[in-house]
Amino acid sequence: MRALNIEPRCAMAIYAHPDDADVAAGGLLAQWAADGCEVHLVVVCDGAKGSHAPTADEGSLRDVRGAEMQLAADVLGAKSVTGLERSDGDVSNDEELRATLVGLIRHYRPDVVLGPDPTATFFAGVYVNHRDHRETGWALLDAVAPAAAMPLYFPGRGEPHQVTQLLLSGTHEPDVVADVSRTIDTKVKAVLAHSSQLAGEADAIRELVYGRAEQAGRPINVPFGEAFRSVELAF
Repeated sequence: MRALNIEPRCAMAIYAHPDDADVAAGGLLAQWAADGCEVHLVVVCDGAKGSHAPTADEGSLRDVRGAEMQLAADVLGAKSVTGLERSDGDVSNDEELRATLVGLIRHYRPDVVLGPDPTATFFAGVYVNHRDHRETGWALLDAVAPAAAMPLYFPGRGEPHQVTQLLLSGTHEPDVVADVSRTIDTKVKAVLAHSSQLAGEADAIRELVYGRAEQAGRPINVPFGEAFRSVELAF
């Protein structure tokens, strides 16, 4: 395990649900934004099924989660947030999604792309990684390597652009840790912006975020960290 030590000019985070980027990488994104990096957030799903309440209304929840997503992005200092408005549970690594992601990558031209590791399915015998996370992860991998960099893939979606590094969260094979000690409070604030998902457990969520970040930071001896699987793309 090694410390992540990069200073990108532009970064793009591609995640499935409105709160995923904040939970997975909010500290790093906030740190980069504070240091002058352009941070662009792409959220594939509308979040309208993100409730355990049987009487929840999808239309109302979609509006609420969209507002929460924008609030959290503002907290992190993101330059843009793009919602692709796919229905929760219906994400597929299809041509349309890949073309959309390629277009966004070519438009914003990030040095680094962050997103979920699609190879991680089972966690500690108690959790199955959401299908939307896995499909989003596969789509972003296919969009980055090699489609966005090669002109004959989706030729109507802008000039080719080569991403230099991938950082995959929610992984079973982390090899880098970002020190997010100076932005951990910002991360917590961004996570708590998704109040519709807290079920009145804000204090418990706050402690969970701090606890996980503390655990992630131990391998590189920092107070708080975020762990990723790093892929440095050869071209």
